[in-house]
Amino acid sequence: MFCRADRDLSDRIPSWVPEDARLYLAHTEGGAAIRQLAREAGRHASTVLRQVRRIETLRDDPLVDGALRRLGRPAEGLRADQSRKETERMQQQPVGNQVPDAATLAREARRVLRRMCETGAVLAVAAEMDKAVVVRDTGDGGSTRTAVVDAEIAQALALKGWIACDAPGRISRYHITGAGRGALSKLLAEHETRLRGFSEAQAGFDSGQAAEAAMAAEDADPRRRRHVIAESPLAALARRRDRDGTPFLAEDLVRAGERLREDFELAQMGPRTTQNWDRFLTAGIEGGLAPQPGHGPEAARTRLTAALRELGPGLGDVALHCCCYLEGLETTEKRMGWAARSGKVVLRIALQRLHRHYEVAIGPGGGLIG
Repeated sequence: MFCRADRDLSDRIPSWVPEDARLYLAHTEGGAAIRQLAREAGRHASTVLRQVRRIETLRDDPLVDGALRRLGRPAEGLRADQSRKETERMQQQPVGNQVPDAATLAREARRVLRRMCETGAVLAVAAEMDKAVVVRDTGDGGSTRTAVVDAEIAQALALKGWIACDAPGRISRYHITGAGRGALSKLLAEHETRLRGFSEAQAGFDSGQAAEAAMAAEDADPRRRRHVIAESPLAALARRRDRDGTPFLAEDLVRAGERLREDFELAQMGPRTTQNWDRFLTAGIEGGLAPQPGHGPEAARTRLTAALRELGPGLGDVALHCCCYLEGLETTEKRMGWAARSGKVVLRIALQRLHRHYEVAIGPGGGLIG
């Protein structure tokens, strides 16, 4: 029989936690014996012992160690010999007890792992910080931040083996693993299947269900599909050089495009809407909206609307498709009916105007909001 701490721990551990980690926590935090776990799992005791020892060796990794401490926190409160002072100290640690559920982890993994697939991208984690950042090398000695990740999400990615660190330190740098790339492909496929299935199942329904179906159909559109790519079209174009050796896209222009994409991604996180950004660009241009401060989906939607209105049709189209939809330049050129190799010039003009817009609306720098 499992002890009380083990039963409580088993009930609290989410479904996404790997089996090795579940066995490790049941043994170290729940107090279950190796032979007992082996009987429950229908395996030999030596097999379970190897699984437990494998997880123990991974505790040198700060993110894995943080994930295990976070998952084992409920059991710690059940130990009779733990003093009140120790309990309070543990509760004040930045790790906290927020464990993401499977749906949250899947959504965040799609966002973060896509960024880590880009060339030169790593996830940087500093000790005692409750946030991590994805940073991409720009190739000229500089770097740019492309995503901000909550600690509990970064820890879950490491525990799943989707990211790994070769040399943990005061600032640890993680890269995406082969397992992470495979998981991203599966997550994107499942997400697209779910959107398509929801759209088809809701077809013909009225009221709010029809609105949800319209949004699902929009998300399932091939133009919005997120493929597993080595890097974004903007990052690939940024590596090109003019004849004199200068970068085709300056770093401030790349930052402006990334800012637009970040607002686009953040705008999708709020309540479902039926906003179609393509129809927005072709419906006529009205007076610009002043960008509102804030970091929520509504504020991001307002900033995105203002930026697209500033660009207008044509320039707004190429920025939306290349920066936000991650569509290749050749595909955009065919869609817009432009001459071959003209898209990169139009995109650079769009980014220049976008950069000026952010300089005026936000101030010098106009960096990423994360």
